[in-house]
Parts: sequence; C-alpha cells; structure tokens
Amino acid sequence: MSEGIWSYHPSSGHEKGIDLSGYKVEATDGHIGKIDKHSEDVDAAHIVVDTGAWIFGKHVLLPAGTIDRIDTAEEKVYVNRTKDQIKDAPEFDEAKYSTEPTYLEQFARYYNQPHM
Repeated sequence: MSEGIWSYHPSSGHEKGIDLSGYKVEATDGHIGKIDKHSEDVDAAHIVVDTGAWIFGKHVLLPAGTIDRIDTAEEKVYVNRTKDQIKDAPEFDEAKYSTEPTYLEQFARYYNQPHM
C-alpha cells in the first residue's frame, strides 16, 4: 500500500479523538455526502462517506490522505477529489473490511492513480 494515503496530512487540521461522524463532506466541486464512520487506525486511517441520494445511498471509503482540511466549527471535511472520482470509487463493504486483510489495497490502488 502507498505511504501517506492512509495518514492525515499534518496541515489537515485533524485532531486525534475528534469524532467526525455526521460531518458534511465537500469534494473539490461541491457537497458529496456525510461521514458515516471514520477510523484513526495507524496505516489505515479513513472515512466512510454516505453519499445519500446523490449516488443512491452508496457508501464510499476515502483514505485519510485524500482529506485537505477539516473544519470543526462548520463540521465539514474537504477532500481533494471530485464528485465523479468519489462516485466511481469502489463501494465500501463492511463485511469484507472486517474479514479480508488485503481489502484496503483496492482503495489504495484507486486513489493513487496518476492524474486523479
């Protein structure tokens, strides 16, 4: 897996222990959904975004490295991906996440594609 994609950038404003659940998620081109779950696991930090009606309730995993900025006052997380890039991402599957040790690799491959 690629280094950096699974860690919060120092400039993102992430503070360990802050619950991001329910925060709105803003892609580079507008609102995409809200955070359903988040993880601060070392080398696997991520958020799971509920896209709601925008893409028919799809849940998408975004590695912490895609987060540009966290605004705790407005409860918003800004990511460095477009709505289409998020829409086209692999769908999050809780069962596979819990049982398959290499499950996160597909997300690392997707989000580390050149020219994203």
